[in-house]
Amino acid sequence: MATRDHGPKGHHTERAAPRAGASTAQVEVADQAVLIALCGPRNENLKVLEQETGAAIGQRGNQVHLQGEAADVAFAERVIAELTQSIREGAEMGANDVARAARMLREHPDLKLSEVYQDVVLVSARHKVIAPKGVAQKRYIEAIRDHDIVFGIGPAGTGKTYLAMAMAVNALTQRRVRRIILTRPAVEAGEKLGFLPGDLAEKVNPYLRPLYDAMHDMMDMDKAQALIQRGAIEVAPLAFMRGRTLADSFVILDEAQNTTAEQMKMFLTRLGYDAKAVITGDTSQVDLPDGRKSGLSDAIQLLAGVEGIAMCNFTDVDVVRHPLVAKIVRAYDQRDAALRRGRELREESRAAAREG
Repeated sequence: MATRDHGPKGHHTERAAPRAGASTAQVEVADQAVLIALCGPRNENLKVLEQETGAAIGQRGNQVHLQGEAADVAFAERVIAELTQSIREGAEMGANDVARAARMLREHPDLKLSEVYQDVVLVSARHKVIAPKGVAQKRYIEAIRDHDIVFGIGPAGTGKTYLAMAMAVNALTQRRVRRIILTRPAVEAGEKLGFLPGDLAEKVNPYLRPLYDAMHDMMDMDKAQALIQRGAIEVAPLAFMRGRTLADSFVILDEAQNTTAEQMKMFLTRLGYDAKAVITGDTSQVDLPDGRKSGLSDAIQLLAGVEGIAMCNFTDVDVVRHPLVAKIVRAYDQRDAALRRGRELREESRAAAREG
């Protein structure tokens, strides 16, 4: 038997009838706007909360009803309290945000969501609030504030480049730096530069397009173009950095897994006074030819523990794109880990045979 609770604007969720000995609780949300945002369209957010907390959740009037094991109900109460507080403070909560919030709170029992969501980096020209969406992003932003060189390492979709760009735009608008320099290596991912039409600048432009897209998402396009023409913002391939001293600048090196060790050394030694550098990349997506070692992997091994340099690692848990992206990343990582382990076992077997 199940009871049907009607949600905001006529929506409803299925709620199982109370079991003998089950714990129950009610959470009152007096503000109708907050309640609607908490429940989500067609009560999608409540359905996600059921999956993430293990408690059965229904809604009637201005009350959210919970039932299940005592620990599940207590956790659901805490998640709902944190979510409603964040919504009151202006945070937008879609189903993916709700799921991510519940997982953060389960992993970090003492965490306050407002400590994450209210750390606003930038309000874009379109009035979009750019703030961390998870603990890893929060730590990344803090590392960029506190260190002159930061490595952001992890899979696509974790916000590494986007947040670095937001921090750079903020630094420029607050006049903490005189210019932003955005760069990435022009390495083909299965395609050849020579087959692309145009001169060198036109050939490498597609590789720089993601940086332009992120910049235009944060700034009015006319203003961004004016800053580019003045030299306050520069977007260029990594090869153009050779021989320069990058002072009083916020520099972002994107797709750093496709640098060689020599290129990475060249880039890191370009930094001058009052400069900040953020290096982003995914060591599992190296497109270098002939099996050459990634300059990003080399730098991680060489520079870990050096004072003034921060290493921020992201995983599939931190992906903020479509929820399937995290599952895709996880599937590839598991496959690659199995292949690595297989190679190690074969090497051990061959070594044992030689010794025998």
